[in-house]
Amino acid sequence: MRGLRTSRALHGSGALLLAAVWITFCYSHLLAWQHSGLYSYLLFAGSESLVAMLFLLRDRPAAVSDAPLDWLLALAGTATPMLFTPVGNGVLPGGAVLIAAGVLLQIGGLLSLNRSFGLVAARRTVKTGGLYRVVRHPLYASYLLMYLGYVLVNTSLANLLLVLLGVALLMARVVREERFLARDLHYLDYMNRVKYRLIPLLF
Repeated sequence: MRGLRTSRALHGSGALLLAAVWITFCYSHLLAWQHSGLYSYLLFAGSESLVAMLFLLRDRPAAVSDAPLDWLLALAGTATPMLFTPVGNGVLPGGAVLIAAGVLLQIGGLLSLNRSFGLVAARRTVKTGGLYRVVRHPLYASYLLMYLGYVLVNTSLANLLLVLLGVALLMARVVREERFLARDLHYLDYMNRVKYRLIPLLF
């Protein structure tokens, strides 16, 4: 019972924090789109908005981690890309293709999940269909593509450091989440069947 109250309190605080960061993020990217006409800004903003919305509308899990570190990693990992800044120049403008590919991969992952979505490690029905037959974390794989595409289109030291931070947080989340989920025999069996976390044949 105490763990449930703790997770609800953390959920409420996290929702308020994400809402504040999200508003600023969307405003800056809408202005960048109006100024440049580049639809990659709208794609990236739409992707992050979808994550924030699903965080609020997700199904209630059977069990959720109440470890403060898991919540810190989840909130920091979700907020970090919302701190990316549109700078209007980049080393490879074609990086917008990676953003679009990442958004498509994200949509495919979300369709596979339905509403079984969460930011923090939680025990839900194990999803094994769709993209989850290829890697265990297709949504996180989509974030890697979008992060790389964004920094190629909007190259700055600040964005590069944020991307590196975002990737580090994402990797830590994968490890922590799987440690929690592996307590479920169904997920343990899934891990044995699908060998790769993010990138087929590599990781």
